Amino acid sequence: MAYYAAILHMIDAEKNKEVRPRHIEYLDELDEKGKIFARGPFADGSGGLVVYIADTFEEALSLAENDPHVIHRVRRLELKEWTI
Repeated sequence: MAYYAAILHMIDAEKNKEVRPRHIEYLDELDEKGKIFARGPFADGSGGLVVYIADTFEEALSLAENDPHVIHRVRRLELKEWTI
């Protein structure tokens, strides 16, 4: 098990408002499955951070790429393994 930081850089703030409920629902489901360590928006509105718990980078990438914000190109994904 490892931690992976998904930095979600804002691309389209207006479309973000439309997609956000699906993003939250998706993360809530993953949170219930124990796949989320932390999550939340940046205070400056430039995007947000999700820290996934996964066995491999590929698993974390799949989780991150299935986020509605990424699918709908509202935010740009940057994923890195994170060492606590």
